[in-house]
Amino acid sequence: MRISKFLIILFCSFLVTVKAQETKTQAEDLNKEAAKLKTVNDTSKVRWKKGGTVNLSGQQVSLTNWAAGGQSAMSANGLLSLFANYTNNKNIWSNNLDLAYGVIKQASNRKWWKNDDRIQVNSKYGYKAFTNTYYTVLTDFKSQFAAGYNYPNDSVRISNFMAPAYLVVAIGFDFSPDKSLSIFLAPITARFTFVNDDTLAKYGAFGVQKEERDPSTGDITTKYRKMREQSGGYFKLSFKKPVMENVEFGTVLELFSDYLNHPENLYVNWTTLTTMKVNKYISATLSTQLIYDEAVMIKDKDGKIGPRVQFKQVLGLGLAYKF
Repeated sequence: MRISKFLIILFCSFLVTVKAQETKTQAEDLNKEAAKLKTVNDTSKVRWKKGGTVNLSGQQVSLTNWAAGGQSAMSANGLLSLFANYTNNKNIWSNNLDLAYGVIKQASNRKWWKNDDRIQVNSKYGYKAFTNTYYTVLTDFKSQFAAGYNYPNDSVRISNFMAPAYLVVAIGFDFSPDKSLSIFLAPITARFTFVNDDTLAKYGAFGVQKEERDPSTGDITTKYRKMREQSGGYFKLSFKKPVMENVEFGTVLELFSDYLNHPENLYVNWTTLTTMKVNKYISATLSTQLIYDEAVMIKDKDGKIGPRVQFKQVLGLGLAYKF
């Protein structure tokens, strides 16, 4: 009888032990799964964030015996915008690449004329100084893909690839209270203008030193240069934020003052981009750009030459893909 009781107690103890072991194993498995999910969903340790947008748009107008007048036309525009941003403790590093190109063809013209052309690369590294403020080094490069002409005259080239090209290297402070706004102020800035086209550089296009000759002998007294250096102060404001459902607005304002040559005459480059999403693959974009540069001489309709306010607007509806 005692042996039976002993065996019953031993058997019950064995069952309790097995059950406890199973419970422990299940708990360990649950903890492992929770750890895996936490690792997958935890984005605080993700240091790189990358993405971009591709936008292709076009327009076609066909007129036949149209009493109101006008011309048939076709246009196509492409925009590629990429970013790669790095964050690690007090270090932030943001990189952006923007490429745009557009062409238009009218019935009276057999050639395609470009109406948009832009290359821009921007890189900014910051080390946290205090709340929302970083010690920052910025580099910004701008140029274009193809030659440009003063249409409808397409025999005289007025710009080209790397003519002009602009490079800005700036050291200063970047104030960023949130992800949508950045205010960068750099008291130490070097700005370089490149005109890698001998014909344009020879005549001093875009502010580089032009070739000068002795009027009596025709001998060259000053050789032309393909680069112009400036030192001064730089300001850049960047803002990008959804303004309503499926509508996002972004703007960038750049100002530069040359300390050694009329610092009151500011170089201005102001761009805006409004994106209106129709669905997953179709969107409309409206971009504008305003430039003022006293070194760029433009002839007006009266034949007068001088610096002018330059303005460009591009409206497109087409395919868009965001990744």
